[in-house]
Amino acid sequence: MEFLKIKGGIPLKGTVQAAGAKNAITKMLVASLMSDKKCLFHNVPNIVEVATTVELCRQIGSHIEWDQDAKTLSIQTKELSSSYIPQKFSGINRIPILMIGVLLGRTREDIIVPTAGGCKIGKRPVDFHIQALEKLGATIEYRKMQKEGAYFAHAHEGLQGALITLPYPSVGATENTLLAACRAKGKTLIQGAAMEPEIIDLILFLQKLGANISIESDRSILVEESKTFYEVEHTVIPDRIEVASLALAAISTKGHVFIQGANQNHLLSFLHKLRKVNAGFRIHETGIEFFHQGPLQGGLLLETNVHPGFLTDWQQPFAVLLTQAQGISIIHETVYENRFGYLEVLKDMGAEVELLTDCLGTTPCRFHGHPYLHSALIKGPTPLKGKIIEIPDLRAGFAYVMAALLAPEESSLHPLHYLDRGYEQLDKKLQTLGAQIQRCSSPSSSTRLLEDMSLNIGKTP
Repeated sequence: MEFLKIKGGIPLKGTVQAAGAKNAITKMLVASLMSDKKCLFHNVPNIVEVATTVELCRQIGSHIEWDQDAKTLSIQTKELSSSYIPQKFSGINRIPILMIGVLLGRTREDIIVPTAGGCKIGKRPVDFHIQALEKLGATIEYRKMQKEGAYFAHAHEGLQGALITLPYPSVGATENTLLAACRAKGKTLIQGAAMEPEIIDLILFLQKLGANISIESDRSILVEESKTFYEVEHTVIPDRIEVASLALAAISTKGHVFIQGANQNHLLSFLHKLRKVNAGFRIHETGIEFFHQGPLQGGLLLETNVHPGFLTDWQQPFAVLLTQAQGISIIHETVYENRFGYLEVLKDMGAEVELLTDCLGTTPCRFHGHPYLHSALIKGPTPLKGKIIEIPDLRAGFAYVMAALLAPEESSLHPLHYLDRGYEQLDKKLQTLGAQIQRCSSPSSSTRLLEDMSLNIGKTP
């Protein structure tokens, strides 16, 4: 078993490079399947989520060359060798479901795709995906296969453009509909679409590829049938979630970190909240520096929302920051109903947190009147103490890393596959900033070591 051993209480200082966005490159790899042309990507992060997507594409005939040191990746799918995604990919992440949209436009054959997975942070239904694809002319059926289910889809007569109105600006449903619409006959108008930076990056890539796409002023995307495609060279945008995570870790530890490649345009609502709590940052041509400039001020109302609102994946590390801010702050989660499970561990580490089912905010919330603990009161500042922690999902995992960086005692975190899904060599990046963090692996003695650490936590040497 691999685990992270962290001894906190050290300000993070130095310079790091922002990695390419996980939620952009994985979707563009899928989008490349639309044509038989070669696509070359730069700034590709070396993370498990990319490796998994690469393997998915190879399963159906993609030729891929990935230089992890140079952060470049080329992909070309001259022919589909299969339209069946094996069951071993069932539940592994959210990428297989996106294969339906792109494959419907590439083949008239039957398509079999396993069920979607990812972090357990609340319901992430694919109903919006299926309803939109069916409006374009697809036939989709869910069937049980072995222990897991799978989606069987086809469009034997091809896809036909249509008016698609999404009930909620779902990122995944927008992407799936967009990929299918590019090769549907006629025109498709997607209303109520998500407009995250990663989706804009996907649209820019598709335009280079040959897609005929325009963005309307009312969260609508107009897509016309594409018949001619071109080779593409594209640089992946920086990962705004990693940038925010490292920024919050720097500020909360009273440090000073410059993140090369950080893009202000992708961080407007995040930077606004930093100003509200008296956290420091300076914008530069090549990146952003983040620093502690004095006592952090609480009393913040933070509400998650779809872009351009405050990203739901930013709220976990921001919650840790608020444990170090003076006063009571509120986080109102409006995207996922089960996103606050990680706060119980923070409470065990010393945070003062109360969870409520009430909507403690001004944003209209689809969880209003439901028994979901989706509002949190956080009182600070409170010292945090070390702990042995089991990581339940990707973003909670970083919140725990950040909390461990604040605790003067030693902490241990496991398993690491969640962190490895979305953060590129996180332990090494933090080491370059001065953190006492180490990735350990000792299958024969790990259990005993963790027990010894548990006994020693809280003791002064």
